[in-house]
Amino acid sequence: MDLLEKVREAGVIGAGGAGFPTHVKLQAQAEYILINGAECEPLLRVDQQLMAVHPAEVIQGLVIGKQITGAKHAIIGIKGHHKDVIEILRKTIKDLKLEDEVEVGILPDVYPAGDEMVLVKELTGRVVPEGGIPIAVGCVVMNSESAYNVYRASQDLSVTDKYITVTGDVPNPITVKVPIGTPIMDVLKLSGREDFTGYTVINGGPMMGPLFDDLNGYVTKKTKGLIVLPSDHPHIIKKQRTIQTAFRLNRGACEQCTDCTMMCPRHLLGHSTVPHKMVRAMMYNAPADEKVKAALACSQCGLCEFYTCPAGIAPKLANFYYMGKLREQGIRLDKKDEFIPNPMRPYRMVPVTRLIARIGLTKYDVPAPLTEEKVVDPEVVGIGLKDHVGAPAVPTVAVGDKVEVGDKIADIKEGALGATVHASIAGTVESVDPMMITIRRD
Repeated sequence: MDLLEKVREAGVIGAGGAGFPTHVKLQAQAEYILINGAECEPLLRVDQQLMAVHPAEVIQGLVIGKQITGAKHAIIGIKGHHKDVIEILRKTIKDLKLEDEVEVGILPDVYPAGDEMVLVKELTGRVVPEGGIPIAVGCVVMNSESAYNVYRASQDLSVTDKYITVTGDVPNPITVKVPIGTPIMDVLKLSGREDFTGYTVINGGPMMGPLFDDLNGYVTKKTKGLIVLPSDHPHIIKKQRTIQTAFRLNRGACEQCTDCTMMCPRHLLGHSTVPHKMVRAMMYNAPADEKVKAALACSQCGLCEFYTCPAGIAPKLANFYYMGKLREQGIRLDKKDEFIPNPMRPYRMVPVTRLIARIGLTKYDVPAPLTEEKVVDPEVVGIGLKDHVGAPAVPTVAVGDKVEVGDKIADIKEGALGATVHASIAGTVESVDPMMITIRRD
């Protein structure tokens, strides 16, 4: 079995939240392979600590990706203020005698430095076309945890655990490694809070992460952070806005100042995003047609809505509304070959500390130390079969089967985009349905 097949068999996917199957990404022939260690979402602490605790595995996972893709350059992207981690990475590269193979690329501490298109621009100087992916400019991007899992796959170890930061309004902010499928509530309680009445939990980062409707779900391969905030926190109230709310706000308050567009990270790359025009279109209930297709270039980073807009309205939701309508009609962006970044781009980047202050999270911007001790031992795990981009995995076990940690329990449907799924605890298969397999510990 070659390295690419091992990555496929291990079920490695994008661990930063996107969930794209890594074996498919690595099939491309690239000039650059990049590690996205920016972790640009406020309060999350996984990537920076994983690169400090497991630098050799992360670096070797990147080198494996470089070998598979045939890339000439391998760069680890990390923010410059993580000086201790940068020193660890450079020392490890030297100890592994990989100075000619891997370099550390320094990123500014801005939001959203971890957006793939921003990352590629900062590390290579290239601009990914709007609506495109990094391979369009010869780049493949992996999250640092994905690189770690690629290395483990080379050692015939499947993806069975997930690193998660639990933080916010909790007594004990912490970053932990837990079995995939662990009940969300079990992980939340590791923070020292037992009762979550009056609190709302963000699934991921505060800017792009959705709010949990309830806390009865399970950890997936994509779970990156659980941020606990009071339900009446202004940021939570903003994140609860609906499209209907956006229609009311945008019709009544937008002054067309264009600040949302001038500060948009994608617009600054030369893309066609113009959030203020989407707000204008919503104000007049304009149809979703060719005139508003710039909405499709939006990354939904939320900077316009949660940071930039002086009137506190909803440009992101305006983009989201038209994105959905345009996709329903099959309208796509025009293909362009050249994108020229705005010359003001270096002066319009938003420092993360300023963003944190603007959204009211400064007092929660604290360390969340990583522990790899066995902090949770779930009796039952619920392992999703579609926690990745593509088709659901096909179960290969039945109710009553005995499984060990790492056993394959679902495979990729023939000819489909997808990822394999493995048991995260030893036990008995308790239920199997098209979207989830539950296992009870023996």
